[in-house]
Amino acid sequence: MNVEVVMPKMGESIQEGKVLRWVKKVGDMIERDEVLLEISTDKVDTEVPSPTSGKIVELLANENDTVEVGKVIAVISTDASAETTTKPAASNNEVHEDQPAKEVAPTPQPVKEAAPTPQPAREVASSPAPVKDVALHEVLMPKMGESIQEGKVLKWVKKVGDAVERDEVLLEISTDKVDTEVPSPINGILQKILANEGDVVEVGSPIAMIASATGGAQMPAVESSKEDASLQTVAKAEMERFEQDGGSNGVTVDITGAKTSSIPRESNGRFYSPLVRSIAATENVTIDELNAIKGTGIEGRVTKKDIINYLTNRTSSPLSRTAAPAAGVAVPKPSPASAQTPSQATAALAPSNIPVGTDDEVIPMDRVRQLIAEHMVRSKLTSPHVTSVAEADVTGIVKLREKMKDAFQQREGFKLTYTPFFGIACVDGVKQFPMINVSVDGKNIILHRRVHLGMATATPDGNLIVPVIKNADVLNVTGMARYMNDLAQRARIKKLTPDDISGGTITITNVGSFGSLFGSPVINQPQCAIMGIGAIQKRAVVRTINGEDLIVVRSMVYLSLTYDHRVVDGALATQALAAMCKSLEAMNEDTVSL
Repeated sequence: MNVEVVMPKMGESIQEGKVLRWVKKVGDMIERDEVLLEISTDKVDTEVPSPTSGKIVELLANENDTVEVGKVIAVISTDASAETTTKPAASNNEVHEDQPAKEVAPTPQPVKEAAPTPQPAREVASSPAPVKDVALHEVLMPKMGESIQEGKVLKWVKKVGDAVERDEVLLEISTDKVDTEVPSPINGILQKILANEGDVVEVGSPIAMIASATGGAQMPAVESSKEDASLQTVAKAEMERFEQDGGSNGVTVDITGAKTSSIPRESNGRFYSPLVRSIAATENVTIDELNAIKGTGIEGRVTKKDIINYLTNRTSSPLSRTAAPAAGVAVPKPSPASAQTPSQATAALAPSNIPVGTDDEVIPMDRVRQLIAEHMVRSKLTSPHVTSVAEADVTGIVKLREKMKDAFQQREGFKLTYTPFFGIACVDGVKQFPMINVSVDGKNIILHRRVHLGMATATPDGNLIVPVIKNADVLNVTGMARYMNDLAQRARIKKLTPDDISGGTITITNVGSFGSLFGSPVINQPQCAIMGIGAIQKRAVVRTINGEDLIVVRSMVYLSLTYDHRVVDGALATQALAAMCKSLEAMNEDTVSL
């Protein structure tokens, strides 16, 4: 049996990966989980293990090739005696003999050679035109990231009846993480569009039907011809039969990634993402101009922000007033349709009639900022947020850190911060009140037995990412510090793996890093609680010493706990928060070993 190895998803917004090095070659034997190749994406460089044991019979991508997520890059045979070959792996577009609607003969030979009783829809196949039979292919809304569940159709580049070539742009879509162009997976004719512009479609749902030739015949060229008319006639009959059968006889084609033909993927040794190429093509930015832009991304890559900044400077005026918006940049303009039917999650982004004065500047939200707004609104709509605030005396922790920080850094190689202590306190609170460590699934509550602690981390480019400390409930302060430092460092240089940023059950965020006393952060869905850490300040507080109330100076901090009131009540949340504060106040040089 042959097992196909595909380019893996290495992050929610990752669409493609670059093959850095093949560790194995054709003909080599490989064990399950043994390293097969090394790849690079916008966020991580990582090794890809073999999904099975066997013999490598095909490598379908060369070193330095950039491959869309989900595309086959190698074939492994579990039969050790299998012969190696350089033939490409079978495409998803092929029509197999187990698809009765596309074959009228029991063998996978072309229909023109074996069709004892051709149906009326096949009569055109006897004409001199080379198109003998067609297959209808369902094009599905692609999955553009690990957590992406739907996509929005922005624009159909092709219309019904148009001929399309493989990898030619078919439509433009938008997801939670990326705006991109979607290429046609095959040569053919766009027979039907199943999703209108502006529709939000679930991943895996059909969005179009493409008719293509079967039996090895080639599709006609894009120009109109007799062959075009022949295929259209057959395709029309095939479409009618498909709809009568309820869609059961279509060939499903799943598509991922995008291709922009006018701008190359690489130039002068630098990679350009589909979104950057799309913006460049829309704004008539030449490849020479792209090469001259200073990139702030990984390995000097040009990011969306870089090219938008370049366009703003090039036009010497705000982009929204002098130039057409680039792909993925939504300029807020009043629209009757959008004003009448805004979705609940994006109602806050609907156009308004706010007057704009001559001294005001209109700054259009880029797509990422719009999506952040939608995520925040969606979390608020999903969970009724309630925030409780408490105060903790962390004088013991401050003294302990001051005493041990030099020795700790010399021993561990990094600075000791306060965050590990707060991580331990959060875990202690969860251990005592585990019902805050839950998620909601419909009418069920999922109780997480282990504590996987999310840690909100700012990155140099101004974004925020939440790596996860797995099994935080078994760590001590030193272990927590090591884990946090490792994740924070790799987050800043974009070396996190997908596993590093998934599976969290509760999150902490340091809202006091720039002096904020406390905050009420938004819950990180699908979790049900998030702890906010305020700034540590010396304050005058009242303490009872030897029976007398005295005013003393102590290091104090506010903690907040925002929770989902569907499943976490105020009594539970405040008890858990109090437990976290007590855990912090109990930490000192006598109780904590570093």
